[in-house]
Amino acid sequence: MITHIHLKKKASLLAFLTVQVKMVRGVFVGILLICILGLGNAAELEYVKYKDPKQPAAARVNDLITRMTLQEKIGQMIQLDRTMATPQIMKDYSIGSVLSGGGSTPLPQARAEDWVNMINDFQKASLSSRLGIPMIYGIDAVHGHNNVYNATIFPHNIGLGATRDPALVKKIGAATALEVRATGIPYAFAPCIAVCRDPRWGRCYESYSEDPKIVQDMTEIILGLQGDIPSDYRKGLPYVGGKDKVAACAKHFVGDGGTTKGINENNTVIDLHGLLSIHMPAYSDSIIMGVSTIMVSYSSWNGKKMHANRELVTGFLKDTLKFKGFVISDWEGIDRITSPPHANYTYSVQAGIQAGIDMFMLPFNHTEFIDDLTYLVKNNVTSMDRIDDAVGRILLVKFTMGLFEDPMADFSLVNELGSQAHRDIAREAVRKSLVLLKNGENLTNPILPLPKKAPKILVAGTHADNLGYQCGGWTINWQGFSGNNYTRGTTILGAIKSAVDPSTEIIFLENPDGDFVKSNKFDYAIVVVGEAPYAETAGDSLTLTMLDPGPNVINNICKAVKCVVIIVSGRPLVIEPHVSSIGALVAAWLPGTEGQGVTDVLFGDYGFSGELPRTWFKSVDQLPMNVGDPHYDPLFPFGFGLKTESVPSIVARSTSNSVDARPYLLFIMVSLIFSFYFTEEKKLLCMCWSKTRRFLSCLLPRHVDLGDSTTHFKTYRLHAERRYYSSGVFIWSSGR
Repeated sequence: MITHIHLKKKASLLAFLTVQVKMVRGVFVGILLICILGLGNAAELEYVKYKDPKQPAAARVNDLITRMTLQEKIGQMIQLDRTMATPQIMKDYSIGSVLSGGGSTPLPQARAEDWVNMINDFQKASLSSRLGIPMIYGIDAVHGHNNVYNATIFPHNIGLGATRDPALVKKIGAATALEVRATGIPYAFAPCIAVCRDPRWGRCYESYSEDPKIVQDMTEIILGLQGDIPSDYRKGLPYVGGKDKVAACAKHFVGDGGTTKGINENNTVIDLHGLLSIHMPAYSDSIIMGVSTIMVSYSSWNGKKMHANRELVTGFLKDTLKFKGFVISDWEGIDRITSPPHANYTYSVQAGIQAGIDMFMLPFNHTEFIDDLTYLVKNNVTSMDRIDDAVGRILLVKFTMGLFEDPMADFSLVNELGSQAHRDIAREAVRKSLVLLKNGENLTNPILPLPKKAPKILVAGTHADNLGYQCGGWTINWQGFSGNNYTRGTTILGAIKSAVDPSTEIIFLENPDGDFVKSNKFDYAIVVVGEAPYAETAGDSLTLTMLDPGPNVINNICKAVKCVVIIVSGRPLVIEPHVSSIGALVAAWLPGTEGQGVTDVLFGDYGFSGELPRTWFKSVDQLPMNVGDPHYDPLFPFGFGLKTESVPSIVARSTSNSVDARPYLLFIMVSLIFSFYFTEEKKLLCMCWSKTRRFLSCLLPRHVDLGDSTTHFKTYRLHAERRYYSSGVFIWSSGR
């Protein structure tokens, strides 16, 4: 019995010990699992440090670079065209950027949603790579979102320079940013801050002015594109202020607008003082405004290719001006370091990266670039420090603009594309950009503004009803287009039809002959002529003549009827031989899609206010000729522009003056209104008032019809000859 009890105790003890061992083992396993999980979590927390938005951008950059292989770093330095990029290439090579070249679209007449879907496909592939680094998609948006169907096309930069309105240009930048973001794109290759010193250059319309001060003022567009920088923001650091803003790109560094004879991609011959005082100031301003990227010019400075110029790209731009964003090449820019292009590609890669270029717009040849740069690094020709500097700058821009936190595009902004609010801004820009060069033979007999009500008017010229000509190059396609079917907008003819009185008969012929014009008794004619669209080298011209039959159209019409000639061009053209026969002359530049801005001032709803952003020459033999040159003898000088007052403001002011008794106002009143005759000319004695003797508002009897109105209150132009104005009585000639 005792033995049995003893055995039972031993069994119980053994069972107890077994349980304890299992418990200890369980605790040990648990502790071991906790340790393993803890180590895993710690490793995970360490791994995602560069993805933590609470970390400073510099710390995130440094952390990510330490994790990257050489191949991944080189991939980040590559920008491919969308036609060469595939999801597999994006993932396998860790490609840093994709772009749409001029006219490179996902579909013909692609919608904003089509763009978003395409870009997200590329982005998904980038995010699936080992480190999940997002790519940045870029596009030329140089006068609005100009590659995209239905986008608002603003005036080209030469027209914006004529406005002298940096605040308006900033609004244009903000509107452009919204439209670019509407298609899912976070990066715009704009603005061009070239100082065009010779209108023979095919990119002169991309320049705001021949005057570096105006170009500096217009860098305000960067704040519109990227957002206002915080007051305590460090100078030189890139800044992008949210998902409705884009990374901007100041271009083309430096001296692109100063090449000999205006030949594109040619040599700018100028001393260092001239380079720094004319072509460099806008870059300094852009950096202060937090510009994210800067594009290098194809051109040379005193024989040295800018894509290989370490002294200026690294020494001055990065070291002296303290630019911290990334430097990008132009399209196949390093290929053109050699002549012929691509003759020694390994050397071109070496020269470009040593100069200080960080991202390379290849845009088709990524494998050769990767092989050559890998070879240069492994053979100690190119240092890893230079690679890390380039990649670090690219990553800094991506972190700054929030790409790591919010890499995917969505449809939230699609309605911003071509919105009426943006078209209204463009229309304002058009009317403020127009420069009135001539308005009648003298100030007392102006032709503009034109009456909206007239029996019959003529509209003529190659550019009157051609939206493509009106927009110029870099619109839908790289070289632009002809016709009205490639995007949405209003031609000048369409705007005229909307502006005039319904009773006014409009005859449109591109090239009417003189006999037709004489026989039809038109009240006036509007002639719209200029240049065909072009971009870059295709626009280089030594003659600067308008498109045929422009000169014949002017001659046939302006010798037969009172005419207004509107020049649609990216620069001044040869016009002097025709000026004497032209009644009124308007420089409209390349106004874009909103043709109503032209008619706003043509018919007096607004006054002319634009000023020439560049000198209008008499002859191409004078070129180059810029304000301040010793041989300066222009047809119209820099800054010239006749001003007019809008009809509504004259009426409002005149009405106000009629009850304003302040002594400085001119008030003319006659209590008795009657008609009488001097010889055979009918005169009218009436009650009129005005601040000046040039424009009057007059009360007329109801039965009086002066040709375009039967109302008893109307504003008319005064021929301010002393014989018609005496002792407070104004005698009106029925012929006006």
